[in-house]
Amino acid sequence: MHGVAISLFAGCGGLDLGVERAGYHVRAALEWNRDAADTMDKNFALHAPVIRKDILQTPTDEILEAAGLGVGESLDLLVGGPPCTPFSKSGFWLDWKRNGLDADASLLQEYTRVLSEAQPRHFVLENVYALTYNNRASRPAYERLLREIEEAGYTYSAKVLNAADYGVPQSRPRLFIIGARKGEPTPELPAPTHGGKWERRATGNEATPHVTAGQALEGLIADPEPGEDVGGRYGHLLPDIPPGDNYLFYTEKRGHPDPQFKWRGKYWSFLLKLSPDKPSPTIQAQPGPYIGPFHWENRRLRVPEIKRLFSYPDDFELVGTRNSIQAQLGNSVPPLLAEKVVRSLLAERPHPDTGPQ
Repeated sequence: MHGVAISLFAGCGGLDLGVERAGYHVRAALEWNRDAADTMDKNFALHAPVIRKDILQTPTDEILEAAGLGVGESLDLLVGGPPCTPFSKSGFWLDWKRNGLDADASLLQEYTRVLSEAQPRHFVLENVYALTYNNRASRPAYERLLREIEEAGYTYSAKVLNAADYGVPQSRPRLFIIGARKGEPTPELPAPTHGGKWERRATGNEATPHVTAGQALEGLIADPEPGEDVGGRYGHLLPDIPPGDNYLFYTEKRGHPDPQFKWRGKYWSFLLKLSPDKPSPTIQAQPGPYIGPFHWENRRLRVPEIKRLFSYPDDFELVGTRNSIQAQLGNSVPPLLAEKVVRSLLAERPHPDTGPQ
């Protein structure tokens, strides 16, 4: 074991699972959502019960005490992904989110508050990559976050990582910031292990191809689920869409004889279908009735399939309704990506005062 870790905004535990696989012991996790906290308690039997409180009402001393850390004892790792709704790309059509008026934005400051007060040796912070956008909502929040990390006494590395470039069968770009106390070597985020095409450009390490959805789901037996059929106004259109394509299949520009939609008249994931030959597109926490990715068998994805596409183990149990489980998984960090990020903290590097050894 490499030491004690504390998890903030733990969700259903994707980041925690990667932390523990990397050799840390998560001794305390904070999560206010009841279903997500129940999922944590069901799958992480070794650590103390989840702190089921709003972080705004939870002092840092209480979190450290829950981890069994007394006065003078050091925390090795702090991890967490503050809720991302204020900066989510899918929410920028709302004026009040573009203008930075979402109250959840303050949760970034709750993370840096605990970072400053707990003074762990290392930290990992994960968030939506749209936080790095140069707009009125994101840019000031991102600059403030980096400034507060420095003021807390840390050097850091920050980069948007695509989960598919690290062996996860899902193209899921996320912002990661990792750091160490000033005076310690600044950790570097891991280099990609896989590569291929993403949004019409090459990405990652093409020496090892991306893991595809077909490879991830091969051999998986998943029972049918209630509500997996896609009906309503547009459901009948799904079967004719080729795997890997979306509603644009039904546009005049693509030569469809009976166009149903205007070119780029819908969000890109509208009627989006998985291709077995590519990683899954990003799986959302709260998709609308026609928002994919849908299975190439023309239905909604089943929970065991979503778990595979996030790199969760098959025996990982989730608590709650189907909608709650979708939200828990869709908001989570793929465990395999989390593991590789946390392992990068442990890489041996020269101390800044001594230079190469």
